[in-house]
Parts: sequence; structure tokens; C-alpha cells
Amino acid sequence: MFEFLIKKLKAHPRKIVFTEGTDPRILEASARLLSGTFLTPVLVGNPEEVQAAAEDIGFNIRGAEIIDPENFPEMEKMVATLVELRKGKMTEEQCRTYLKQGNYFGTMLVKMGYADALLGGATYSTADTVRPALQIVKTKPGNKIVSSCFILVRPSATGDREVLAMGDCAINIKPTEDELVEIGRETAATAKVFGIDPKVAYLSYSTLGSGKGEDVDKMRNACAKLKALEPELDIDGELQFDAAVSPRVAHTKCPDSKVAGHANTFIFPDINAGNIGYKIAQRLGSFDAYGPILQGQNAPINDLSRGCNAQEVYSMAIITAGLCED
Repeated sequence: MFEFLIKKLKAHPRKIVFTEGTDPRILEASARLLSGTFLTPVLVGNPEEVQAAAEDIGFNIRGAEIIDPENFPEMEKMVATLVELRKGKMTEEQCRTYLKQGNYFGTMLVKMGYADALLGGATYSTADTVRPALQIVKTKPGNKIVSSCFILVRPSATGDREVLAMGDCAINIKPTEDELVEIGRETAATAKVFGIDPKVAYLSYSTLGSGKGEDVDKMRNACAKLKALEPELDIDGELQFDAAVSPRVAHTKCPDSKVAGHANTFIFPDINAGNIGYKIAQRLGSFDAYGPILQGQNAPINDLSRGCNAQEVYSMAIITAGLCED
């Protein structure tokens, strides 16, 4: 999977902002990225402090860009841009104060074209990474929400890798029918970035009418709406998980489905099901889980776990930059 993304990035090298430039995990991942030629780290922080932190732990970050909010030559332009974006919601003084923080400053670097993508959250909360993205970068035209998916990877019996997409497992607690349409469309698009030919299953405790209830209707209706919007996608639902992944069960429960038995992109009815589902796959199915990958934004911005390690930072940086549109 990463070979696929690195090849894409080598054809179109990118710049990625790290909002916590002195964090040892960020510096280690940045040094590793700099050994390639496809992704340039942009580290937010005081240059002397960043360089000193890198030297203290023995990482070479020569080639990285280090940008200090306190001495940014275009700060007045940045303040004016944020004032316009937050018109009536933030005063100029409030904007100036927020832009001293790495999360807001880094997001504005992406907004103003100094970088292509952003990865934060090594020390910030998810909310502190997502909030500036929603306020500044905002959602793509036609999208009303930011959603998320996880990419799950494990070796297959044939020696290749099995790659799945699951959404939304981290952001929207109880999505509406129309939000599930958007989640399905965006998760299918994310799946394609990772080399998956998406076969999308809207999951439920019912398979094509075998069960009843509001939640069943919501998944069935969302699936039908997405089919109408994206007729070229392979989509089906509502499906029980066994019918979605087992050819034998699919042959019994829904023999005419093009998706059942072969699904690789799963849409869950709510965050409870999604979060539990991907963690079962991770812990009992021996899948490596990458994410949450935020979807539906005008630029790729992703959140790290505060418990992440340098390898996870490196992997998520490649994933985040790989989401950039050519």
C-alpha cells in the first residue's frame, strides 16, 4: 500500500505541515521522510528550538522547512485572511492570538498554499486539530460534513495484501441518512486512493429486508441514494456483515448482489458500530489499522493519536499527503 502512495508522491512531491515541530516523534519521522525525495516536512516552531531538539536526539532534519509564527513575514496577510474567513465570529485581535498557536497557524499555511497537507495531534486533542480545519479549510463543495475512515491492511494467503476501508469510525456519532450518503461517497473515494476497487456495503443487522426497524430503513435508503448519485460504483445494502464478506453466505442470502460476498468498503450505521468493528478487525483479525483519515475537506488534514510513535507519524504523513489531488 505504501509503495503505491510513495510512487504517486514521487510523481507529484508535496509539502506537509507538522504543527508540533519540536516533538521527538515528529523529528524522527521528518528525518526519515527527508531521506526520500517525495515529501518535504514543514515544521512549525522556533528554528533554533527545533534544530536543538533534533540535535539532542540525533536526527538530521536538513532540508525541512521550519516556520515560526512569531517571525512569519506574511503574518499580517495571514491575519487579514483569517479575519475574512471568520467574519463576524473572530475579531482581528482574536485571530492574531489564535495564529500564534501551531494548530491554527499550520492550518493557515495549508489554506494559503504554503503547504499541501497537515498532520497534527501528537500533543493536541482531536478537537484542536479538527476545529481549525472546519473553520479555515472547510468542506469541499457539495459536502456538509467531515467524516472519517480507517484503512485496514494485512497479508493475504496469496502473498499480496488485503486492504479494506471502514467508515465512519471516529467523527460522526449518529449520522443521518443523508450524512451516510456522504460518508459512503467519501469512503469509496478514499478507498480508491489506496488502490482499492471499492465494493461498498452498507452494514446492518438485516440483509435486503430480512429485518425491520428505523436503523434498517436508514441504511437501505442511504444506499439507494448513493446508487442514484454514483451509478458507476458497486454498492449494496443493507447487508449483514457475514453476507457482505462471505461468498457462501451471500449465495444463500442475496445471490443476485454484485457486492455481497466480496465487499471491501464498509459503511457502519453509527460510531459505536464503526469503532467496535474496526478494532475487532485490528485486534482479532490481525489487521494493521491506519487512521482516522479525515474526509470531505478542501485539503488533507489528519489527526494523530497523542500516544503515537514515530513510525505511525511517518505512515500517517504518507497517507495524508497521498490524499492530495493531482
